[in-house]
Amino acid sequence: MKTFLVSWFSFNSYIAVFFSISNLVLVSGQCQSDQRQLLLEFKSSFNSTFTSPGKMMKWNQTSDCCSWDGVSCDDGGHVIGLDLSNGIIVGAIDNSSSLFRLQHLQRLNLAFNLFINAFPSGFEKLENLCYLNLSNAGFTGQIPVEISRLTRLVTLDLSVILFQRSLELEMLVQNLTRLRFLYLDGVNISATGNKWCRALSPLTELQALSMSDCCLSGPMDSSLSKLRSLSVIRLDHNNLSGLVPPFLAEFPNLTSLHLNDNDLSGRLPEEIFQIPTLQALDLSNNKVLEGSIKKFPLNASLQTLRLVHTHIGGQIPESIGNLGQLTRIELAFCKFSGPIPKTVKKLSQLVYLNFCSNRFSGPIPNFSSSRNLTELNLADNQLNGTIHSTDWSGLSKLESVDLQTNKLSGTIPPTLFGIPSLQALVLSENQFDGSIGDLHGKASLLLRSLDLRSNKLQGQFPVSLFEFHGLEYLSLSSNNFSGLIPMTAFQNLRNLSYLDLSYNRLSIDATTTNISLLSFPTFNSLGLGSCNLTEFPDFLKNQTSLNYLDLSKNQIHGGIPNWVWKAKSLSYLNLSQNFLVEFERPLRNITSTLWFLDLHGNQLHGKIPILPLHAIYLDYSNNNFNSVLPAHVGDFLQSANFFSISNNNFHGSIPRSICNSSALKVLDLSNNSLRGPIPQCLFQMNVSLGVLNLGRNNLSGIISDTFSESCQLQTLHLNQNRLEGKVPKSLANCKMLEVLDIGNNLINGSFPCHLTSIAMLRVLVLRSNNFSGHIDCSGDNSGWKMLQIFYLASNNFSGKLHLTCLGTWDAMQPNRDKNQSELKDLRFEGEALDPFYYQDSIIVTIKGLELELVKILTIFTTIDISCNNFEGPIPEVIGTFKALYGLNFSHNAFSGPIPVFFGNLRELESVDLSSNSLDGEIPLQLANLNFLSFLNVSNNKLVGPIPTSTQLQSFSEASFENNAGLCGPPLKATCGLPPATTDNPSDARSTINWNYISAETGFCFGFGVSVTLLIFWKTWRIWYFERMDRALSWLFPCLPLETRKHGRRATRNQRRH
Repeated sequence: MKTFLVSWFSFNSYIAVFFSISNLVLVSGQCQSDQRQLLLEFKSSFNSTFTSPGKMMKWNQTSDCCSWDGVSCDDGGHVIGLDLSNGIIVGAIDNSSSLFRLQHLQRLNLAFNLFINAFPSGFEKLENLCYLNLSNAGFTGQIPVEISRLTRLVTLDLSVILFQRSLELEMLVQNLTRLRFLYLDGVNISATGNKWCRALSPLTELQALSMSDCCLSGPMDSSLSKLRSLSVIRLDHNNLSGLVPPFLAEFPNLTSLHLNDNDLSGRLPEEIFQIPTLQALDLSNNKVLEGSIKKFPLNASLQTLRLVHTHIGGQIPESIGNLGQLTRIELAFCKFSGPIPKTVKKLSQLVYLNFCSNRFSGPIPNFSSSRNLTELNLADNQLNGTIHSTDWSGLSKLESVDLQTNKLSGTIPPTLFGIPSLQALVLSENQFDGSIGDLHGKASLLLRSLDLRSNKLQGQFPVSLFEFHGLEYLSLSSNNFSGLIPMTAFQNLRNLSYLDLSYNRLSIDATTTNISLLSFPTFNSLGLGSCNLTEFPDFLKNQTSLNYLDLSKNQIHGGIPNWVWKAKSLSYLNLSQNFLVEFERPLRNITSTLWFLDLHGNQLHGKIPILPLHAIYLDYSNNNFNSVLPAHVGDFLQSANFFSISNNNFHGSIPRSICNSSALKVLDLSNNSLRGPIPQCLFQMNVSLGVLNLGRNNLSGIISDTFSESCQLQTLHLNQNRLEGKVPKSLANCKMLEVLDIGNNLINGSFPCHLTSIAMLRVLVLRSNNFSGHIDCSGDNSGWKMLQIFYLASNNFSGKLHLTCLGTWDAMQPNRDKNQSELKDLRFEGEALDPFYYQDSIIVTIKGLELELVKILTIFTTIDISCNNFEGPIPEVIGTFKALYGLNFSHNAFSGPIPVFFGNLRELESVDLSSNSLDGEIPLQLANLNFLSFLNVSNNKLVGPIPTSTQLQSFSEASFENNAGLCGPPLKATCGLPPATTDNPSDARSTINWNYISAETGFCFGFGVSVTLLIFWKTWRIWYFERMDRALSWLFPCLPLETRKHGRRATRNQRRH
């Protein structure tokens, strides 16, 4: 369909053509009888019973046909114009129709009717036609090529012909060299660029070309550059590919260019934005089209700009202020960044602005001068600051404001609520704070939708919202609103269908005593999560249209009532994190309309209930179910994407029927008491399966070697079972695998080098198995660039550690985009009706403690190869892992010194090198590790002083014990003074220094007298010790501890030597 702009342009063009024909007049002469008879015959060919007479209603024998509606004549009384468009005429026009005997016809318009026959082939008889419009007329089948005989045609519109076969464009237009306006929208041309462009190239007078949805393909041919008179080009909704031709910017009269919804690629010529005559530009939905906007020309004519869903980006130039006539701009889902220029305040004619889903930053500019603005959408960007710069009260025509998913802060201006035309206000997922305040008499009475969820708003619930009787959508969830709200207060909002008050500090009073349950609004979505409910609200019994219900994280005790399952429209039900213990008996079949059911985090027990047949998301985890899984459980999971029963007491074996769940993306049966072998078919269904978690059960047998080549697994947890055998070779087919945890089993064999081909692997846990032998993965060493957690602890690996053979571990290197990566964690994201994600978790030993990481941040990096038999020096490649967080090489046979490169690993927080055979001194560089919070080098052969630093001296003595030659704080053993040195040792032995001899003799004499008095004179001895204790305690409060350390060090030195 042509837009208003094109229609307006075409109308004016038609008028121009109309007046350019010298013998065409609007005031017709006396109708000739033969002309009247032909028209009446044409009218009579339609069955009046089924046809709206429209413009032919007053056609009769007695009146002048030149005065009939839709008819125009020349001075001689010949019919030269017939306009029966939009008449909803139903019937057929055959080849013998009297229409084709109106030989003087110059203009014929039959558009928008219901002619239900095949395309007639008599139009070529109307040789004088200069205007022919058969668009949407209802004709079917092939367009007759005889139309090409109408050589006087200036305008031809054949848009939307039903059931039409491919048209040979060249044959249609080969003789129509006078054409100025050609509209073929919806006509099946099915031609490549070099064919259709060359077919049109002779039409050098063409001013408007509209070929939307014509199955055009390939790049546009250079022959199109001959059509320099073109003013309107519409080639949208085709399969055009390749570059946007630069020659389009050279057309001097181009006003409208629509290339949207194609497959154009490459870089957009910058000159396109600088065409001074261009009024409308639409390049949207060319998803790989790139480019940027350098500048807009002065006094630009652009009125509409659409670049939605392209890769065009960069910063918007300040020259956007030159677009003084711009009324509509859509840059949504592009790659724009940087601040929105302040010069947008010059866009006084702006009506519609949509910049959503880009990377715009900085404050929202002032839109106060855009007083015609009706819609403002800046959602899903990185905008910050307050929104007080705009005088919202002056934008009286504004109907919709969407600023969600930004970083906006401060209070919400009351004037924003007071815009008189405002119907939708969306400020969710920002950082707005403060209270809403009293909106009584200050807000738009037209407000239909208000979304303030996920902010930091606080204060009492704004009760003035109950005055907005037209409100249909209200979401205040995930804020800090407080207060007690009676549910009956919502009875005044009769149009309210969506309400979400979840996750505030609100308390909902759901008491409905003496209140008609029919007086509540008819909800289709209701969120009352974390609202301190203690029971199921009674009014829900009558909510027959309810589609979405969230009562999670409340204080609801007891059983789930049967009436919940009677809601025939209910598709989403979340009752998680309550105190529910059972299902009301007799248990009815759970409603078959549910596609989302979340019961996790309750105390439900007994048998698992019958599952909803068409459910997509089912979470029964963290309960007390204690039955076997039904043998036919898989029959109820035909549509399921997510199924979790983790952390219950299910026992028995895994039913084979679960393999019939071909749509499963997440299957979590972990932390139960399931036993027996893992069904082999479970490993064969991984074409769709993204997460398989069978960890912490009692499963036995082997891991089947049946992983398919199309494996889509991203997470595989088989840890803490009794699995044995070797790691299957086919597991290497799972190229998307990010997390593999098979720790705490009985798996044996050598290191699984075949897994190095999984380039996406981030977490590898082989701990506590029976692996043995050397790690020697020869060949390609490019794998595991993303590996961040490497756990081989408690196996029987031996030999030297060759980590370089496992690839370059780029994830251990410094992260250039650390600020972004800190916000990311490993998860599997599903694409159900309501997108979900599965949070990966893992058990690690860090800082000497075993912890469960419920989120695995992509910046968390650790290597644990403890409790093996590795030997030799610590590999030098470790010195390149400058993003390493934790390292545990304890309980091996590593030897040699602690490498100095440890001082370069500035991110290290935990280092355990204990129980090895490391020798030499602790390198001074360890004192540079400012983040180090755990260090254990005990039980080695280290010597020398512990380097002095705030970090190292903060560790306990246990971190350094059992190193016979180690000294200094925090050990008790102090380090002695170094021996004196001289330049000539031989002279030192032969020369007597009498000053030293005199001092030593005096010291010995005085010391002897003091000792004699201490031994033989008790009173002196007591007085001396008291005075010395006081003096030393005041001067050296730690002297007794240090003395003990001296004694301990001496003893160790005696044992060592």
